[in-house]
Amino acid sequence: MNTAFRKPLPGAALDYFDARSAVEALSPGAWARLPYTARVHAENIVRRAEPARINDYLGQLIGRLRTLDFPWYPARVVCHDILGQTALVDLAGLREAIAAQGGDPAQVNPVVPVQLIVDHSLAVEAPGSDPDAFAKNRAIEERRNEDRFHFIEWCRSAFDKVDVIPAGNGIMHQINLEKMSPVIQAQGGVAYPDTCVGTDSHTPHVDALGVISVGVGGLEAENVMLGRASWMRTPEIVGVRLDGRRQEGITATDIVLALTEFLRQQKVVGAYLEFHGEGAASLTVGDRATIANMAPEYGATAAMFAIDDQTLDYLRLTGRAPEQVALVERYAKAAGLWAGDLAQAEYERNLAFDLSHVVRNMAGPSNPHRRLPTSELQKRGIAGPVKLALARAEEAQGLLPDGAVIIAAITSCTNTSNPRNVIAAGLLARNARQRGLARKPWVKTSLAPGSRAVELYLQEAGLLGDLQALGFGIVAFACTTCNGMSGALDPAIEREIIARDLYATAVLSGNRNFDGRIHPHAKQAFLASPPLVVAYAIAGTVRFDIEQDVLGLDEQGREVRLKDIWPSDAEIDAVVAATVKPEQFQRIYTPMFAKRARAENARPLYDWRPQSTYIRCPPYWSGALAGERTLRGMRPLAILPDNITTDHLSPSNAILRDSAAGDYLARMGLPEEDFNSYATHRGDHLTAQRATFANPKLFNEMVKNPDGSVRQGSLARVEPEGQVMRMWEAIETYMQRGQPLIVIAGADYGQGSSRDWAAKGVRLAGVEAIVAEGFERIHRTNLIGMGVLPLQFLPGQSRHTLALDGTETFDVIGGRHPGARLTLRIHRQDGSQSQTTVLCRLDSDEEVQIYEAGGVLQRFAQDFLAQAGSRPVDATAAANVA
Repeated sequence: MNTAFRKPLPGAALDYFDARSAVEALSPGAWARLPYTARVHAENIVRRAEPARINDYLGQLIGRLRTLDFPWYPARVVCHDILGQTALVDLAGLREAIAAQGGDPAQVNPVVPVQLIVDHSLAVEAPGSDPDAFAKNRAIEERRNEDRFHFIEWCRSAFDKVDVIPAGNGIMHQINLEKMSPVIQAQGGVAYPDTCVGTDSHTPHVDALGVISVGVGGLEAENVMLGRASWMRTPEIVGVRLDGRRQEGITATDIVLALTEFLRQQKVVGAYLEFHGEGAASLTVGDRATIANMAPEYGATAAMFAIDDQTLDYLRLTGRAPEQVALVERYAKAAGLWAGDLAQAEYERNLAFDLSHVVRNMAGPSNPHRRLPTSELQKRGIAGPVKLALARAEEAQGLLPDGAVIIAAITSCTNTSNPRNVIAAGLLARNARQRGLARKPWVKTSLAPGSRAVELYLQEAGLLGDLQALGFGIVAFACTTCNGMSGALDPAIEREIIARDLYATAVLSGNRNFDGRIHPHAKQAFLASPPLVVAYAIAGTVRFDIEQDVLGLDEQGREVRLKDIWPSDAEIDAVVAATVKPEQFQRIYTPMFAKRARAENARPLYDWRPQSTYIRCPPYWSGALAGERTLRGMRPLAILPDNITTDHLSPSNAILRDSAAGDYLARMGLPEEDFNSYATHRGDHLTAQRATFANPKLFNEMVKNPDGSVRQGSLARVEPEGQVMRMWEAIETYMQRGQPLIVIAGADYGQGSSRDWAAKGVRLAGVEAIVAEGFERIHRTNLIGMGVLPLQFLPGQSRHTLALDGTETFDVIGGRHPGARLTLRIHRQDGSQSQTTVLCRLDSDEEVQIYEAGGVLQRFAQDFLAQAGSRPVDATAAANVA
């Protein structure tokens, strides 16, 4: 911590770093023009950066320059158990590598506080219609994940600064919002802004509090855990003015789905957004969190709201100590982070969005930015009289209807951290129940809040029973369906779907609906607000026009439509005001965060279980991964279209018996009912690598049908034989040959979640480079962290213009540095050669260093042993050919 510009904080027994004075000393008048994001980064630089470089770094922010990397030191790292566990498996493996080279493994510890929340492990095996669902699902979770939970508990004792919130307590982002983030930290006598990185793309959830909170891959999180700065160049900071106020009956979900469409169109990928204006000021923190949560869906790195009275009201509502609330206000006003102090802030781009124009929305099918106004269900060809009549005729015959909603889930921190959305669902359920409506029997319903406080305020409001009566009993306090952990369907329903190749669907209050994500047998999924999810459980099919068609008849024989049971805004707000109370949050979080005893004398090296399919010592410092990446003679593993998601690259959902991972688990002796999800096995590379490109919805353009169309499936074509086989068998074949590989792709490669296994899987397969028309931010960073080179086609070039068919081999030639233009040389099957120029997407000097070292972990091992005076760990030596 530095000393310059450290001053007493007025009205508090704390100091703070006066970034305003530092900026004004360098450029008078500049502070007033700096956006909120730049001000927080300026404070971080003044407090933590090398003193001799502070002015250079501040100059980048003041001048909106991107010529120099500057450091960011986040205050915390937050993790869920999947990526958090894999990060800790990596650190445990790093300890093994250090010990093997004569170093002290006990010295490998997180330097930054790490908070791991177990929230991604539970599958909804027992639905919300089962009164014992919560207990049953938790018991199954404990049984299936015993290996994982044993390892996580060892980490809590063996590593410094690792705290664990056990399973069954909520979702990391909602707990972060309601409890973990102090908004303003007070450590060592100094107050400063809370900031964090999280191993989940929806970490920007707490941007709603004015906290810069960024989703990163597990590899980047490991870098921060180990005390390194996150190096960056000045981001694009975009101002988004929210005008007007929402109409009657419009939820925050409707707003965020409209914003997601709008912001995708505005191409804000990688930008930091700052919401401001009259509309922003009118939104509660619950509403703001719904908007901020979906930053990855509209492509932004962060979605900031400045600290204001709404922030203070929320801190009081969630039971924060009065002294902490006072500190937040005092610091924000003194340090220039109060919303009212940003009137002169200047943005590189200014966007405007009118809340009063938002209508009731869903999103889908297949993409969260594909907005679907409920008024256009018939126009879009989803619903309609003819389709509904056919569906009802099938239902009358005892069959599942076309478009059957097989899953209706109130799920995800996106919506359940917003009391208004949850109460609206409860009131709609009450109204529906009073009118005699019920869910359709084939709909698997569930309520999985992100916080235990939700149960308390639903009970206080007298609405939990109404939700339970419609099948929305609480099944878990975890991510569940939003993360693809929707559990098994009724076997009879599953058999009928398969036998009839039925168009079955899911409706959920989550944030993602990519094909194949929610359930293998739900051909498509739709995002909706919690009250709409309840309505669709009653309707039973998406062929139903939710705005116009009749949901049922009441006891008097009167038709009941959605408008008849939708609660008024006044009633929703009144119930929220009367029943959501600070003591509910205190009752939940005080014992949850009470200090727990740690095991004494935990061994510094983990006792790996040889038969485990969940936890295994990683291979990143040995074998093929310690070999040279030549970037020569690479064969395409796949040629892929636009919009490839991390669900395509490494799916999270249930492992099926006929998959490569299913074959492996069966050989390892696991019963099929305990295969669990791909996500839960990511601590074992032998299982996880079999998930690489394992999504059955994948389109690899190297694999064609007889008519020339692309064949769907987890398939590859091995060259030079031209033999089509399952993707994993192709990977095994190439691994046995020692064949270096490349992947060619279209635009927006790697969109979706932050999972590091989307990069680890391809690296273990032997992929040395990815050439795409564009990359999503987190996945590009993960590729670099695994030593895979991201390359981008220049405008006008693509797999199509180059007429690539997969028979080629490729070389990459040139020196790698930020912004470098490299040569992609193409050797064609007929012996001819061609070449094109590609952009090296190592965007900073730090990224170049990580790539050249072979990845994040290899670099840390080299540095650690160099400092300790030991011989270096064998690491990948990157060729840097001129």
